[in-house]
Amino acid sequence: MNKSLRTWIEIDTKALAHNYHFFRKKISSKTKLLAVTKSNAYGHSLVDYAKLMSRLGIDYLGVDSIVEALKLRQNKITKPILVLGYTLPVFYNQAIKQKIILSISSLEQLNHLEKFTKTKKGLLKIHLKIDTGMHRQGFLLADLPEALTRLTKLKTKIKIEGIYSHLAAPAEAKYKSATKKQIANFETAIRLTSEAGFSKLIRHLSATGGTLYWPKTHFDLVRIGIGLYGYLPGGNLQTKKLPNLKPVLTWKTIISEIKNVPKGERIGYSFTAKLKRNSRLAILPIGYWHGYPRLLSDQAEVLIQGKRAKLIGRVSMDMLIIDVTDIKNCQVGDEVILLGPKLKATELADKIKTTHYEILTRINPLIKKIMCNDRLKINYFS
Repeated sequence: MNKSLRTWIEIDTKALAHNYHFFRKKISSKTKLLAVTKSNAYGHSLVDYAKLMSRLGIDYLGVDSIVEALKLRQNKITKPILVLGYTLPVFYNQAIKQKIILSISSLEQLNHLEKFTKTKKGLLKIHLKIDTGMHRQGFLLADLPEALTRLTKLKTKIKIEGIYSHLAAPAEAKYKSATKKQIANFETAIRLTSEAGFSKLIRHLSATGGTLYWPKTHFDLVRIGIGLYGYLPGGNLQTKKLPNLKPVLTWKTIISEIKNVPKGERIGYSFTAKLKRNSRLAILPIGYWHGYPRLLSDQAEVLIQGKRAKLIGRVSMDMLIIDVTDIKNCQVGDEVILLGPKLKATELADKIKTTHYEILTRINPLIKKIMCNDRLKINYFS
C-alpha cells in the first residue's frame, strides 16, 4: 500500500494479458483484434491501457473521439486508431496528419467531407458505419447506394478502409432473431459496397458479445471492450460455459477514522440510517466526486481484511461511513477494497439497477493508477 494515497486503483496486468490471450485464441489468426479504449479505457486509464495493449500486440485501438485519439498520438502510440464516435469537421485535417481513422455514418457527414476535400490535400482514411437495426449511428441500407455513389467521386481524397456495424443484443436469447436480422443486413451492406467498387474492406460487426456467442460475425476484425477488462457484456446466452475472464481493476481506499456510536443514533446526511445496535463506524475518504455512486447509499458493501462491511447512511461527496462492528481488529490506515475481483462492478450495478459499464467508466480519471502483477515489465502507469 502506498502511504501517500487516500485512494488508488490497481491495474492487474497479468489479468489483462490473460484476457487478451483468451480473445486471441477465440478468433482466427486472420482476424484482427481491436481494443476498445474509449472513455478513459472504461476507467482503466486511456494512455496507459493503450500502451499496455500495444505491448501485448493489439492490431487496432478504438476510441470515442478524435480528442482521445490525439492524446494517444501525443503519447507516442503508433497503432492504428479508429474513432468510433462522431468527429467534428474542424478535426479532419488533424486526422490526416496524425493518421487517425474516422467513422463516417451519415449523409450529413458526407456533405462535410465533400466540402473538405475541395480545399484540402491528403488522404483521409475512413470506416463506414452501417445502421443494421440498432438505430443509433450509421447509414440506413436505403441511404447506402447514394452514399457510395458520392464516395466514388472522392476516391482520390478518401480511402475507405473498412465497413462496420454494431449488434444491439448479441448475448440475449430473446433477441436471437433480431441479431440474425442485423447480421443479414450487414452482409447486404457488404455486398452493396463491393458492387460499388469498394472491395477488400476490413469488415467488423462483433464486440465482446458477438465474439463470444456468434462466431460467424467475427469477419476480419473484432472490437473487444468489456471482455478485455474482465467482464461479460450481460445477457442470458452466457449461461453456457462461462469464459474464464479476470477483472483487471481493483479500487482501494483506507480507513481514515473510527468511532463508537450507540444504538439508536442516526447517521449521515438527512439521517437516512438508524443504528440498531451499539456500533463501530469507520470513515472512508472517498465519495461520489471520486465516482462512487450516490445511489449506493445504505446498500453497498466493501471489503476489509477479506470481510464484508456495510455502507451506512448517504454517500457523501468525499466520504463514506462503514459499519465495522464485526471486524474487530481493523484500525485507521487499513486498506479497503471498494471494487475488484471479489467485489465486482456487476454486483454494485445490480444494486442500483444500472450496468457495470457505468460503474467502471464513472470512476474519476484523476485517481492514481498503480500497476500490479507486472508480467510484461511495464512501468508507465501513473
